[in-house]
Amino acid sequence: MKKSSVQEIKERFDHDVERFSELNTGQATTIDATVSLELLTEAAKRIKPDATNLLDIGCGAGNYTLKMLSKIPHLNCTLIDLSQAMLNRAQERVSPLTNTQVSCIQSDIRELKLSENKYDIILAGAVLHHLRDDNDWENSFRKLYALLKPGGCLMISDLIIQESDAITTYTWFRYGDYLEDLKDKAYRDLVFNYIEKEDTPRSMTYQLDLMKKVGFRTTDILHKNMCFGAFGGIK
Repeated sequence: MKKSSVQEIKERFDHDVERFSELNTGQATTIDATVSLELLTEAAKRIKPDATNLLDIGCGAGNYTLKMLSKIPHLNCTLIDLSQAMLNRAQERVSPLTNTQVSCIQSDIRELKLSENKYDIILAGAVLHHLRDDNDWENSFRKLYALLKPGGCLMISDLIIQESDAITTYTWFRYGDYLEDLKDKAYRDLVFNYIEKEDTPRSMTYQLDLMKKVGFRTTDILHKNMCFGAFGGIK
């Protein structure tokens, strides 16, 4: 199946703002969404308690930035998303919580020019699974590494596959059960159709190995539940 273009993904998210605006419950289709949200932001705080600059890529409606500000209140926040509708909601939610700079930029992070060695924390919540081939993955990780200050951290929460095809099949089966329990079989099929059309997830081990390859000096796994995981690395 031909994968969705960047424009097609943007248009879908333009019409899906409400689903990404639930800080207390997280996105329902993501297993353990609130657990990963808490773990990533708390880990980032402990790695960089003196952080001043935050970059949230694929920020959606701002949940990760909001959670990060609850732990380190005076961050300069740069939020990037394909969808202007998402950014509008993120700005609306984030700006009242800080008196520091909040910049919202509509762009694809792969195309955007940003200052290198600037950010203490980069958050990537449910966004990297939209990357495509190996070159796209490696170039994106190299760019994120370059944007971090030495000692800064990249924290990722995302949809993942497994190294083994057999285990991947099993985790998708379990995820299907989760979606069916959440709503019904039609909803399960709808989510799986979106994944098939839009997403190209990679395994957690693939991404951790890639982080080491591009220069991250340490990597850690914070959480993994079937086809979702939370992990990160320090420059």
